[in-house]
Amino acid sequence: MENAGLITFEYVNTVIKERPREIHKGQCGRVLILAGSVGMAGAAVLSARGALKSGAGLVKVALPPELFTIVQTAVPQATCVSAADMSVSEEFSPRSLDIYGAIAAGPGMGVDEKSYLLIRRILNDYDGPVVLDADGLNSFCRFDEGLTTIKERKSPTVLTPHPGEADRLLAALGERDVKTLGRVYAAEILAKRLSSIVLLKGSGTLVTFEGRGTYINTTGNPGMATGGSGDVLTGVIAAIAASGVDAFDAAKTGAFIHGMAGDIAEKRQGQWGMTSVDIEEALPAAFKKIVGR
Repeated sequence: MENAGLITFEYVNTVIKERPREIHKGQCGRVLILAGSVGMAGAAVLSARGALKSGAGLVKVALPPELFTIVQTAVPQATCVSAADMSVSEEFSPRSLDIYGAIAAGPGMGVDEKSYLLIRRILNDYDGPVVLDADGLNSFCRFDEGLTTIKERKSPTVLTPHPGEADRLLAALGERDVKTLGRVYAAEILAKRLSSIVLLKGSGTLVTFEGRGTYINTTGNPGMATGGSGDVLTGVIAAIAASGVDAFDAAKTGAFIHGMAGDIAEKRQGQWGMTSVDIEEALPAAFKKIVGR
């Protein structure tokens, strides 16, 4: 087990930089998000908003067509594409996927073989960083024996489980649960066994990657224990990675800024009644604290 360091403001300040005056939206990062299903459109909305509020220049959401109206009304800056067309559309060919600086997958997709096959295709065909969260993780626990697809991926993969999802991943690998192993050791085992960056959510969120160390986040508060908070975080990390930041640095920085947004929301209204929308709406203020504008 490695000694855990801290994710600090000083570190994040070296990662997030002021933008050059001549930058345009195509240079601010393109993000593709696979999210949402009937009854779970909010997960897609929150992930897309999280990415846009974290500086992504362009965000596209792949989801069932019947949810287009919901997402395009809630997030007019995003565009939508049918997830049902992924198996046949040229838009999802390996060459076309290359336009994205990062892809996020999983929030609200549902745990079924169809979702698993869509995400597996992304992991196999896309050479950039992928943030895998929520139902994306659960689908692989159910349908990918030994989590082989994740293990064998050569490009950066960021896994963002909460403790329950981490327990499912550990069980699929034949390991004991988070409570038995301890949070730090459990996260490090997942990172090693799955050759992935692991962000284990909770009080003192952990980010670890074999050979790069283990870090504890220093921002956040109990008010962030609310539905959709993780969906926002998925968008934050994807946006930072899409801007060209190294995936491990993007995971650490995303955890810090997401927690900072939660702390800003707490100061505005307190912990009771804080929602994931409050966290998402505080993201610009968090970035402003980092870069000064």
